[in-house]
Amino acid sequence: MDNDVYGHINNVTYYSFFDTAVNGWLVGQGALDIDTSPVIGMVVQTQCDYFAPLAFPQAIEAGLRVAHLGGSSVRYEVGIFAAGEPLTAAHGHFVHVYVDRAHRRPVPLPELLRTTLTRLLP
Repeated sequence: MDNDVYGHINNVTYYSFFDTAVNGWLVGQGALDIDTSPVIGMVVQTQCDYFAPLAFPQAIEAGLRVAHLGGSSVRYEVGIFAAGEPLTAAHGHFVHVYVDRAHRRPVPLPELLRTTLTRLLP
């Protein structure tokens, strides 16, 4: 399903890669529990620039950093690479506003999340 009629990964799939890179890293660091965390990130903005085609089943890698850490929001920058390649095939950004799971209203970043995210600042 990832490849489109032109034989490369469809552009919308890259946004899924961004989401997986961000949330996978947060879960792996213990800063997010998809099912129970009282604070969750809602996507409010994304952008992607494409430089080289990729195609399934080609292996890919993602690079992740935090470009901006606000009171309740985070701007992530994500690079998508063909496995082992030094240059991005695509890169973009992904902004989360963190909200209370129950009420969906912005809340300050919890300390564990903020501390975890600071490790990705340049």
